[in-house]
Formats: sequence, C-alpha cells, structure tokens
Amino acid sequence: MTLTDKIQAQYFTLTTSEKKVADYFLLVGPNIIFETMNEVKQKTHVGDATIIRLCQKLGFSGFSDLKIEVAKDDYQTTRPLESTRPYAKLEATLTKTITDTLALVDQRKLKQSVALLSNAQHIYLFGVGGSALTSKELENMLLRVGIKAQAVTDPHYQAQTAAILNENDLVIALSLTGRTNDTLTALKLAKQNHAKSIAITTYLHSPIAQTADVVLQTAVDDFLNGGSVIGKVSQLLVGEVLVAEYEEQNHTTTVKMREKVVRAILDKREE
Repeated sequence: MTLTDKIQAQYFTLTTSEKKVADYFLLVGPNIIFETMNEVKQKTHVGDATIIRLCQKLGFSGFSDLKIEVAKDDYQTTRPLESTRPYAKLEATLTKTITDTLALVDQRKLKQSVALLSNAQHIYLFGVGGSALTSKELENMLLRVGIKAQAVTDPHYQAQTAAILNENDLVIALSLTGRTNDTLTALKLAKQNHAKSIAITTYLHSPIAQTADVVLQTAVDDFLNGGSVIGKVSQLLVGEVLVAEYEEQNHTTTVKMREKVVRAILDKREE
C-alpha cells in the first residue's frame, strides 16, 4: 500500500491533530521525503509526539522510516518501462535528466551568475559527499576558461574558508537536496561575511537555495540513490551551461585561455 492508501484506510480513526499531519502528507505527496520533522511541525502546528504517533498508526517506526518507504514507492513507480535492450532504463533516465535539467535553465539567473563569476576576487566551491566530486569537476571546467576556483570539500575547511571571506569573494554551493547541513552552515557563515553566493540545487525553497544570492536549478533529487551518476549528470550539466554562458560573454578571452590549457596538457604527453 502507498502512503495515500494507508492514510485513507486509517483516516477516520485519527485524532484531530493527527488529521492535520495526515492532510499535510497528502498535500505534499512524495515531496515529504525532503521535509524535516521541524518543518512538518511548523506547517501543521503539532508536536513531535503527534507526528510520531501518526507514523506508527500508519505502520512505520517513525518519520524517517515513513520517508524511506515513500521514496521506495516513488522510485518504483517512476522507473522507465521494461525493454529488451540492455540498459535501456538507464539510458532513458539519463536522457530525461538531461532534458529536464536544460528545461530548468533560467537565462536571467545564468547571466547573474556569470556576472558574479566575472567580478569575484576569489571563488570557492563547497560540496560534500557526491557533490564534493562534482565540485572538483567544476573546478577543472572553470580552469579551462581561465577562472581559478578552489573546491573545498572538507566541512571543517569549508567553515574556516567561509570565516575569512569578504564582499569580493564568491561561493558556489552544490547540494542536490539543498539541505546538506555542512554546506548550509558554511554558506551561512560566508553570507555573514558579505560574500556573494550561487547555489546549484534542485529545490528552490530549500535552505541552501534560500540562503544563496542566485540559484541554478538541477533536476534530480537522488534521495534513494544518493551519489548516483544521475545526480552528477544534472549538476555537471548545470556547470557546463554556466561555463558556456561565461564563454559566450567573454569569447576572445576564453578561447585564448583554452588554447593555453590545451598546450600545457599537450606538453605533458609523450609523442
């Protein structure tokens, strides 16, 4: 049974407070997996005990268990159809990720991001977990067009770096969910020091997105399959779009920079 089925089956046995939470679960649907207990409390005006009690009445051990089961149901129902061709499901998912990500490109925000890149004295990329790997790739992508950025992937170094930034510096925070606590903490500290910021994330109303000056949106949540190639593809595609827009606005300069980088790499090869 889905969460909706379970709520409907139990609805008339619930207390008034429990019905408030149940109604909220029905309203947000699968997106409940990205809500915290505190957010549910604030939006339904109930206590922890009510939420936990409802989860248990619905057959879950607690709120986290409910979210995992919802994610599993959503994952199974949204998977591509069976095909006799090997890896067709993966191909379909990757293709959809690319299409959905490009559909979310906001030209106004893209131009704002390029302006921030162009005017920044120092640029730092904050990401942990799977986003740490993406931040290293983005560091390399930016270097090829002459932008020196530093990927900081250790949470302690992120905090230390954020503590010494100023209004001339830029932070690019990467988090698919927009709720990665370490990245959010460092981003808030950077903002306190008046540094500019760009968030690369899926959810516009997430804490990281709400903290950043500009948001470039990805199209994958990756809740059940954290660190998968699907999430990285969406993040890297946003990075490629950002670099392409920067090149479009700085064509002469970036071509020369790309030539310098290629020559440096060629010099390292054996002929």
